[in-house]
Amino acid sequence: MKSKTVRIKDNIEVQNMIFSKIRDYIISKNLGPGDKLPSERELSDNFDVSRRFVVEAIEKLEFYGLVNSMPQSGTFLAEIGHIALIGIIEDIITLEKKDFLSLVETRLMLEAKSVYLAATRRTDEDLKKIEAAFNRYKTKILSGEDALQEDLLFHLAIVKASKNSSINDLMLQITPKIISVFRKTRVSNEEGFNFEVAKHEAILNAIRDKNPEEAVKRMEFHFNLLIEFCNDFK
Repeated sequence: MKSKTVRIKDNIEVQNMIFSKIRDYIISKNLGPGDKLPSERELSDNFDVSRRFVVEAIEKLEFYGLVNSMPQSGTFLAEIGHIALIGIIEDIITLEKKDFLSLVETRLMLEAKSVYLAATRRTDEDLKKIEAAFNRYKTKILSGEDALQEDLLFHLAIVKASKNSSINDLMLQITPKIISVFRKTRVSNEEGFNFEVAKHEAILNAIRDKNPEEAVKRMEFHFNLLIEFCNDFK
């Protein structure tokens, strides 16, 4: 059964608005390295948005190394020059608006190559790790729970089995950025759950059989949903 994608353009616009306001605040106060930002609650009130959006925005800025969040102390600007800091924040806003599809295309290429190599190079130990990741994913999704993290760990287990450190590094860099925009669609019934599990299991079986061509075919089929999301995102 075909799944329905979740439109999140509104969420992206809210987050970009928060980034823009944080940028404007830094400029207006002429903040620099080590200076403290207002609390998440203050930002939420000032920007008139849910605190959840502010938390997500701060987490993303921390991911990019622009701020440091210290428990009980607050959020501080990283040791980056004022001009560079503003420029990077503007780049992040541009990324969310324009470069998401490029990131997805890059991930698709990396996944195709990594699953090919994994099916060719995987060891018995690698296979056990992929199987364990698959079983964790299967348990979560069949119970109707959010399996986003388990899905990610399944794919990263495949990447590690490819024995290509460059692909592994690139995947670790771009995947969090994609996840911040794309939330895995939750299928709404048992048939949908089983279909998602079956697609993952087909990838696993191809790797187990050391059939790289079949592994690539199954991985591409698995990503049809993400491609549909991208078409909708446009």
